[in-house]
Amino acid sequence: MNLVLQPATAAQAAAAARLAGAEAVEQQGTAFRLRGATANPAVRAYCQEQRLDCAAMPDGLRFAELKLLAMDMDSTLITIECIDEIGGYIHKKKEISAITEQAMRGEIDYPESLRRRVALLAGLSEDVLEDVYEDKLRLSLGAEALVAACKQQGIKLLLVSGGFTFFTERLKARLGLDETLSNVLEIDGGKLTGRVLGGIVDAGAKAAKLKQMAQRLGARPEQTVAMGDGANDLLMMAEAGVSVAYRAKPVVREKATHSLSYTGLDGVLHLFE
Repeated sequence: MNLVLQPATAAQAAAAARLAGAEAVEQQGTAFRLRGATANPAVRAYCQEQRLDCAAMPDGLRFAELKLLAMDMDSTLITIECIDEIGGYIHKKKEISAITEQAMRGEIDYPESLRRRVALLAGLSEDVLEDVYEDKLRLSLGAEALVAACKQQGIKLLLVSGGFTFFTERLKARLGLDETLSNVLEIDGGKLTGRVLGGIVDAGAKAAKLKQMAQRLGARPEQTVAMGDGANDLLMMAEAGVSVAYRAKPVVREKATHSLSYTGLDGVLHLFE
């Protein structure tokens, strides 16, 4: 087994290698692969103390052999929760954020939480959506590097979100993503009605989309990766061979195969050989 530490210094990697009884240490930027290592409690404790992401990876798992990488949008591909930022324009960010947090922790039903939050936006000008995209939306650290690597290897990119098509479609065009799935805000006379058109993209819809796309690509589970941060990503992540909790809620970190809490999205690249 190999242990992948990131973002680490050479000194931190050497200390972890001694604790893990590693046979060799290989460096790739700020990531280190400890070959022939043992993920004993002392190593885990050291990594937690040093604020390092530590992943146990089997030999021979190659990034180039992947066929599909699926990711959540809010707080994963991008740094913000779009609906919270929209609410900020009508002084309801705190109220909406509280509902968002409950949903991401899995404390309340996601569709119900979305309906409640969208209802609070009724009457808001659609121009605010453009303001949020231009002024608030930022890509997460390492996002462009991860996307570029996927394109270079021919790995298809799927963006699935409980957020809105206004943002996912712009990100699709901007980054050259292959497919997206998200919710449609109802707009009438240039204003948000406080409703969502059609069915709500919830945990089941995210999982179904990943499964459908994987089948279409002929991808085995071990050739798929799913990334997310909230409870509504868990069913999708369970469909993938490799699931990555990115700066995620505890319930997601507990169930994902790997967790990235300190490195950027490009940390996914270093998990593979």
